[in-house]
Amino acid sequence: MIAAATELRVAPSQSRPDTNPPATDSVEASDHDLMLAVRAGDLRRLGDLFERHHGPLYGFFVRLTADRNASEDLVQMVFHRILKYRHTYRDEGKFSAWIYHLARKVLADHCAARRGRNARLQGGEGDVEWESLPDQGPSPAARAVQADDVALLDRALAALPEEQRELLVLARFQHLSHEEIARLLDTTVGAVKVRVHRAFAALRERFLRLHRDPSP
Repeated sequence: MIAAATELRVAPSQSRPDTNPPATDSVEASDHDLMLAVRAGDLRRLGDLFERHHGPLYGFFVRLTADRNASEDLVQMVFHRILKYRHTYRDEGKFSAWIYHLARKVLADHCAARRGRNARLQGGEGDVEWESLPDQGPSPAARAVQADDVALLDRALAALPEEQRELLVLARFQHLSHEEIARLLDTTVGAVKVRVHRAFAALRERFLRLHRDPSP
């Protein structure tokens, strides 16, 4: 599926825009300008958006599903929906909020399908990278402690309710602002701040509890 998306990026545009799209130099153009060009018919620009966002989207899905293979497919589904629903993108829209709106819909469909097969969404232990730890030359013992802490964070995150996990992934890993998350969830900035704070508090509590007693 990734190959198909790559072909889309390099293939010539299949239709000519009815109006002049904004300047879309792949180095300087904003996500918003690229999406406006896609909406106007310059489908080659979808490849530029794919190059920018497939990694973060993969991280979003893999941290919420703990399924690397499924996450690759889910990323592709998001970009297929971007292509399908490109005409719904608004001139004043915020691209980051719009793409994660689509991603949440894709994830919801995926989870519903899994529930239909009597499976449930769950986090993997030690399989998903919580964060990239900098290499500053720690001793082997220190590295072991770091690895253990990352594994405990994985478990703590997986144990949280789905809503709190999603909030932490959006805020911590996808780096969405409170304003963007509020727009995405159709709520107020104040409500998002409170919910994110509570989610971090719950994560910290679960992590410390696991730190004291790491046994399953």
